Amino acid sequence: MATRVLVVDDEALARQRLRDLLLEWQPNAEVAEAEDARTALARLRSEPWDVALLDVQMPGLDGLALAALLRGQPKAPALVFVTAHAEHALRAFELDAVDYLTKPVRRERLHQALDKALRWHASGAAAATEPAPARPAATTEALIHERGRTERVPLDDVIYLKAELKYLTVRTAQRSYIYDGALHDFERSQPERWLRIHRNALVARQRVRSLQRVHERSAGPQGEAFDGWVVVLDGVPERLQVSRRQLPSVREALRAEATVLASGA
Repeated sequence: MATRVLVVDDEALARQRLRDLLLEWQPNAEVAEAEDARTALARLRSEPWDVALLDVQMPGLDGLALAALLRGQPKAPALVFVTAHAEHALRAFELDAVDYLTKPVRRERLHQALDKALRWHASGAAAATEPAPARPAATTEALIHERGRTERVPLDDVIYLKAELKYLTVRTAQRSYIYDGALHDFERSQPERWLRIHRNALVARQRVRSLQRVHERSAGPQGEAFDGWVVVLDGVPERLQVSRRQLPSVREALRAEATVLASGA
């Protein structure tokens, strides 16, 4: 039976290069392509695949977020990352990647990774795709030190994180906390949980209700006009601004989430 491989990369030349190397490795392999993670997610959830070759940085949903969405899925493919960014390797292996290759990809190295992916299937892919054990408390809670006491705030309760000067505002449905930390620490450790909407804000992906265009002027005789995009979030009345730079990513994330919900219906 031919090995089925899905190549996920936003660059056409990179996809063609991988396709050529794949067919050298196994001439009868069934190779398909996806130019973005949203398209790949739909295909990976609806069709059986043996291996997925994933780029990391792509418009909208990136390869790491895609891997997180696939984690624990029954009959998930072996994931091999192929990227120009070596710094994401640790996170990739935390998401159960079989291998991590950096571009430009050498023929021998890719073939080695593909052989490894097939061994992963042969040695018990079913066991490898069981839901991962619960993460340590440090990754599921934020320790808030406030007014002489420490409080554990479950990250499942956090709706958004916003950088304010040297601190973060940690917002739940009940209240706001001040946290001494950095946005990128949250984003890097759990990209499947957080969506960046602005250089100073992350929101919980599952809390995003809608994306809206707003034309308004702030209160007061000299109120400033605002013409831009905001996200509406479940659990809080405030709307958060989406930067122009992050707008495509937010749109893609909303589409991807809709795809996940539809496929699970």
